Amino acid sequence: MTKHRIYSVSVASVYPAYVAKAERKGRSKAEVDEIISWLTGYDQKALDGQLAAKTSFEDFFDQAPAMNPSRSLIKGVICGVRVEDIEEPTMREIRYLDKLVDELAKGKAMEKILRR
Repeated sequence: MTKHRIYSVSVASVYPAYVAKAERKGRSKAEVDEIISWLTGYDQKALDGQLAAKTSFEDFFDQAPAMNPSRSLIKGVICGVRVEDIEEPTMREIRYLDKLVDELAKGKAMEKILRR
């Protein structure tokens, strides 16, 4: 089985799109970073390091310090697929991140996005 090409794409190449999507809807880069930190456990310095190193999505999630156990509460459709039905772990993590950024852009409160 071949891996999906998104696995080898650098997070740094997609990150500006996440920030732009949020900012178009009046949200901030800091909120995007907070979401990424909540999901992965990266602090700001480590996140900046991963972005500077142009780390692939696969390595970004493999190297994440502490994937949040509450991420399993993320439900819904992103890119036409229910995130809770995605079986491949790395793809599910990528779609969790996509879903969280989507919720941010749709104006959802941070408390709800971060499943508090």
